[in-house]
Amino acid sequence: MATRQQIDAFWTLKRLAIVGVSRDSKHFSSAIWRELRDRRYDVVPVNPNAPEIDGRRSYARVQDIEPAVDGVVILTPSSATEQVVRDCIEAGVKHIWMHRGAGGGPGAVSPAGVALAESAGIDVIDGQCPFMFLPGTPFFHGIHAFIKKVNRSYPRQGTAG
Repeated sequence: MATRQQIDAFWTLKRLAIVGVSRDSKHFSSAIWRELRDRRYDVVPVNPNAPEIDGRRSYARVQDIEPAVDGVVILTPSSATEQVVRDCIEAGVKHIWMHRGAGGGPGAVSPAGVALAESAGIDVIDGQCPFMFLPGTPFFHGIHAFIKKVNRSYPRQGTAG
């Protein structure tokens, strides 16, 4: 499980790729995309089926992005995550966040993807919702964090491993 130190360090990165951002403005991935953009992160959309998202060029793969990104938020189905991790390795990305929301299911988390990333020396946050850790996000994200604290799945302080 990721630690708070890993999560806090991830949010110090300023240039992030959002892999799996949807063209549908009502999709959850679009909400994260907009939130990070509104917070002045330099976010780059990655969606092989969209040449642009909200007027910004979208890339088919992480390794196509120029200049390179500091980190990647993965919002794809878990079945696509291992390939995204391979793309991140090829691109030299050192920080990955595999989203998993409150609705259950794996989200973007893939055990094979986590193992592959870690074996390549990539810092991985697996299974947390980014909204829970951004200051000032809506109230219901705090409820999600509270539930995770109660069931002991909220990241602890300390180092990973």
